[in-house]
Amino acid sequence: MESRFTQIWYSRTGLTQLLRPLSWIFCSVVFVRRWLYRLHLMRSTRLSVPVLVVGNLTVGGTGKTPMVVTLSNMLKQAGYRPGIISRGYGGKARTWPQQVRPDSDPAIVGDEPILIARRTRCPMAVGPDRVVAGEALLKYADCDIIISDDGLQHYALKRDVEIIVVDGVRRFGNGFCLPAGPLREPVRRLERADFVVTNGTALKHEYAMHYEGEVLINLKDKNRTCRLDSFKGKQVHAIAAIGHPQRFFASLRKAGLKVEEHAFVDHHVFTPADLDYGEDAVIIMTEKDAVKCQRFSTEHMWYLPVEAVLNNDFEMQLLNRIEKRYGQKSA
Repeated sequence: MESRFTQIWYSRTGLTQLLRPLSWIFCSVVFVRRWLYRLHLMRSTRLSVPVLVVGNLTVGGTGKTPMVVTLSNMLKQAGYRPGIISRGYGGKARTWPQQVRPDSDPAIVGDEPILIARRTRCPMAVGPDRVVAGEALLKYADCDIIISDDGLQHYALKRDVEIIVVDGVRRFGNGFCLPAGPLREPVRRLERADFVVTNGTALKHEYAMHYEGEVLINLKDKNRTCRLDSFKGKQVHAIAAIGHPQRFFASLRKAGLKVEEHAFVDHHVFTPADLDYGEDAVIIMTEKDAVKCQRFSTEHMWYLPVEAVLNNDFEMQLLNRIEKRYGQKSA
């Protein structure tokens, strides 16, 4: 079903045209909802510290998670004490919000929050209500700035800086809103964002971001590492349960690996049977997928951590924007 919608969203077919009236209704609801918040007819809460929202306009992966990791480390280096909040998509907790630690259960809090907690070592809380999650985080953690992961459309939480992440290859698909296209909001919503970061080739007024990652880590033994190109010319099974798996597969092929692709729906909950490709089969996965496969890992399973890299101009502009609104950060 996900594959079918992807085909519709990134092309213009007869079915796309049939779905367009539903897209008009969707866009109308989005427009009315946004204006209800602007007119204060729906409640929007401001937290006691600055809030930075990292989100996207489209359904599916654009690179928000690596962006959040890089952003948190950037803020720490600048002297801030960031905390992170997120939806906790895929988590089955009975009560919210939930604190996220590096050793949390992905079945409870979701896979992406654990990846973020491990990479940033920042205090983190997840829950459907970002305001409640943010208030809980501020109550129990010493944070002076909060990053909201994937909260662009969560207008109940006031934000001070908006960062929209765009897939540089797929961009906005056929340009239509759901369900005829992949857009959660019309493209003109970009005009209201403080920063537009493009995962790939950036256009005018956008900041380019790219991934760097060349070292594989073994799932069974984290102390075992090897360079990605050590598998050059070898057959590997690549698995990805992310929003845009082809980006991951392409990066492995670029390194010279012979890739047999295994794409799963985003946030797929893996079982050992999913990865039964033979006793000695080499399996390479994303860091997000490794979070869920850790419990049944073998010595033939590896994952590839990546870093989101932005130019210095973005960091300077972001810190200037925060300081302009909240005063110079003391050392």
